[in-house]
Amino acid sequence: MADSYAPPGWNYNPSGWSQRLPIVALAFVGFGIAVYLALYQWDVFASVWEPFFGEGSRVILTSSISHLLPVPDAALGAFGYLLDAVAGIIGGRQRWRTMPWIVVVFGLAVGPLGAVSILLVIFQPVLFDAWCTLCLVSALISVLMIGPAMDEFLASLQYLKQHLQGGSLWQAFWGLSDHPKALNRLRES
Repeated sequence: MADSYAPPGWNYNPSGWSQRLPIVALAFVGFGIAVYLALYQWDVFASVWEPFFGEGSRVILTSSISHLLPVPDAALGAFGYLLDAVAGIIGGRQRWRTMPWIVVVFGLAVGPLGAVSILLVIFQPVLFDAWCTLCLVSALISVLMIGPAMDEFLASLQYLKQHLQGGSLWQAFWGLSDHPKALNRLRES
């Protein structure tokens, strides 16, 4: 049975709470891990929990890559996860069409964070011959968030595409317009 708020042609609603709440929960877990790692990088904690890889976490978290920017990479990760959580909470079950702007922000926050996490995981053995357990968990969380977030992102892009042929794309992006011709074309496609 299709959700009545689902985009035309979809059998589920990518903006439904059942789709978004798991992403938000994962974002909060990722935020907690990233804050813990950032506090270690800022020398608030003398050591970091590492159950599997000996000194691996210390090596990774004190590496040149982790301090490439003025702010440690874990602090940037914490900010990214917090942005994911907030952007995931904002809006209702029809936000794919009523608030495309927040869905686009959400998709752009989740997607690149996942890509950066994958890149940082690749760096661990290649550049430093070490592994960091909590860094790997954080990367897994980022990757798990991508699929569901991209579904909603694609639903909003599908909706906005219909406004290219009728109505104001700008108004649709900000949720200020549901152009009837665009909605009809979306239902027909």
